[in-house]
Amino acid sequence: MPFDAILFDAGGVLVVPDPAVLGPVVARFGGDPDPARLTRAHFAGAYALDHADPDGAGPELEDWLAYHRGFAAEAGVDDDRLEEAAEALLATLEHRHWREPFPGAVDVLRALAERKVPIGVVSNAAGQIEGTLLDEGLCQVGTGRSAAVACVVDSHVVGVAKPDPAIFTHALPLLGLDPSEDIAYVGDTIFNDVRAAAAAGLTPLLHDPYGFHAGGPHRTIADLSELLDLV
Repeated sequence: MPFDAILFDAGGVLVVPDPAVLGPVVARFGGDPDPARLTRAHFAGAYALDHADPDGAGPELEDWLAYHRGFAAEAGVDDDRLEEAAEALLATLEHRHWREPFPGAVDVLRALAERKVPIGVVSNAAGQIEGTLLDEGLCQVGTGRSAAVACVVDSHVVGVAKPDPAIFTHALPLLGLDPSEDIAYVGDTIFNDVRAAAAAGLTPLLHDPYGFHAGGPHRTIADLSELLDLV
């Protein structure tokens, strides 16, 4: 059965951290600053965040140091420098640095918009994400030079953040839809995205382009273009 609408996370789906910002930090600790490698490193970091609990039950709190440790390791930083590198990355990365368009994201957004599929963005952010998506030519609310979306919900603006499913109450009315498993939410973490979407009654799709979650219990997509076959 096709989805009636698709909501997107921003970070790890539409944008990733700017390699021009994190590349020099990684290089300082002996890692590889190649942008393609740093894109992959983001997903390694997201996987590390999701599995930060040594007991395997998943973290109770969002552990960004674990994210940056996983990021640094995937970028080629040696084990004996991981902790130092993770702390430097944590001190460097700011919300405004989540601005590098993920490859192919703009094409998928445009294709969905052209098909008149209801789409929107729901993101944990700091008040900046709507402007970032517009500046990077990914999408805007309503008509414009990029893909038209029904909403860009920023957690800072609405005062509720994932994994609290209440954040979706700010998006669904703008899509003109009630909560339903026929609405997909595409995110890159179990901790925030899968939990929140499932609790809101939506269908979570875990964006996993490098197969870090292969064999796991969650429904994944390896390429955002797969969404075009699901609507």
